[in-house]
Amino acid sequence: MGVLAGAQLLSGLGNGATLAIGSLLAVQYGGSDAWAGSVTTILTLTAAAAALPLSGLAAAKGRRTALVTGLGIAMLGSVTIVLSTSASSLGLLLLGGSLLGVGTAVNLQSRFAAVDLAEAAHRGRDLSLVVWSITVGAVAGPNLIKPGAALGTALNLPETAGPFVISVTGMALGAAILWFGLRPDPLLEARNRAPGAEVSPASPASGRSGRQPWSAAFKGGFHAIWTSSEAALAVGGVIAAHAVMVSVMAMTPLHLQQVTVGPMGGMGSANHVSTDSFALIGFTISLHIAGMYALSPVLGSLADRFGRRRMLAAGHGVLILAVALAAIGAPSPVAVAAALVLLGLGWSAATIAGSALLAESIEEARRVQAQGVSDTGMGLAGAAGGALAGVAMALIGFQGLALTAGLLSVVVLIAAVAPGLAGRSTANRA
Repeated sequence: MGVLAGAQLLSGLGNGATLAIGSLLAVQYGGSDAWAGSVTTILTLTAAAAALPLSGLAAAKGRRTALVTGLGIAMLGSVTIVLSTSASSLGLLLLGGSLLGVGTAVNLQSRFAAVDLAEAAHRGRDLSLVVWSITVGAVAGPNLIKPGAALGTALNLPETAGPFVISVTGMALGAAILWFGLRPDPLLEARNRAPGAEVSPASPASGRSGRQPWSAAFKGGFHAIWTSSEAALAVGGVIAAHAVMVSVMAMTPLHLQQVTVGPMGGMGSANHVSTDSFALIGFTISLHIAGMYALSPVLGSLADRFGRRRMLAAGHGVLILAVALAAIGAPSPVAVAAALVLLGLGWSAATIAGSALLAESIEEARRVQAQGVSDTGMGLAGAAGGALAGVAMALIGFQGLALTAGLLSVVVLIAAVAPGLAGRSTANRA
C-alpha cells in the first residue's frame, strides 16, 4: 500500500499540469476554440485503449510490470509535450497527450492493485487510500506553472515547458518506486493465496492466463459484467461519473478564460500563453482535483460502512448538485470553482464505490478482465465527453453542457436506488 501510494503521489504531477495548460495550448497552436477539448479527448481515449493491454500485461506478468511499463510510456508523453512547446506544434502536443493518457490508465489500474490483497470488510478503504495518494501530486501539478516557468527559462525552454519537465521527473521516480518496491506483486500473491492455487496460472483450466487476445479478454470481462447486475451497475455508475466529470471539467478552462479575459485571451505579445493570465484556471483545476482525491479515504470508509450501492447513489447525487451549480453560477468564477469541487467529490464517491462493488461482484478468474473492461469504458466515456463537450459548448453554452451531462447521473441514481435490483448477482453467477 505504501509503495502504491508513493508512486501515485509522484506520477500525479503530469496529469494536473496537462489539464490546466493543455486546452489553452491547443487553442493557441490550433488557432481556434474548437481545439479546446482536443488534449483531454485524446488523453482519455488513449487511457481507454491502454486499459485492456495493461490489464492483460498485469494478468500475465503481474501489476508491477504493467504499472512500470505504463509510466514509461507516459514519460515519453511528457517529453513530447515539452518538444511541442518549443516547436509550437499542435501535432506534437496531441501526440504527447495521447502518450500521457497511458499514465491515466496506470492510475486507474493502481486502485485495483490496492484491493488484490484487501480484506472484504476494508476493500473500499484500501482502494480509496491509493486513490487519495495522488492528491498531492495532482493538486500540485496545476500550481507548478509558476515554478515550472522559471525552470523552463533556466533550461532555455519556453515557460510552458517547465511543468512537464517536472512531470517527467515525478514519473521516473514513481516508476522506480514501483519496480524496486512492489514485491511481492499483489496480483500474483493473491493468486498464490487463492483456493486451487496449486493449478498453474498459465493453465487453461485455471482461467487465469494473461496471454489472451485482447478480444477474448474483452469478451470474457464483458460477459462477467453482463451476467451480474451488481457488476453492471458498478461499471455503469463508474462510466457515467467519468463522462459527466470529464465533459464539464474539459470546458471549464475555456469558459473561465471567456468569463475573465475574453475569447482567445491570455496570449502574450509573442503569441505564447501568459502564465499570469491562467493562474485562476490552474487554481480552479487544482481545487477540482482536490475534490476528486482529498476525501477518498473518508468516502472509502463510508462505502465499507453503508454499502457500495448507497455510496454510488450518493456520488451521483453530488454530481447532479455540481452540474446544477455550474449552470446557475456560470458567470461567477467562484461559483464555477465550487461546482468543480463538488464535481470532483461526486466523481470520487461514485468511482470508489463502483470499483469496490465491481471487485467483489466478479469471480477471481475473470476479475482482471472485467476491471480492464471497466477502465476501457471509463476512457471511452471520457473521450466522448471531451469531444462532444466542445460541440455542446458551441451550440448550447457552458450552462447547457453542464445540465445535459447531468442527465447521465440522474439515470444512474434511479438505477442505484430502484428496488429489486440488489441480490441478483449471486443467482446470475450461480
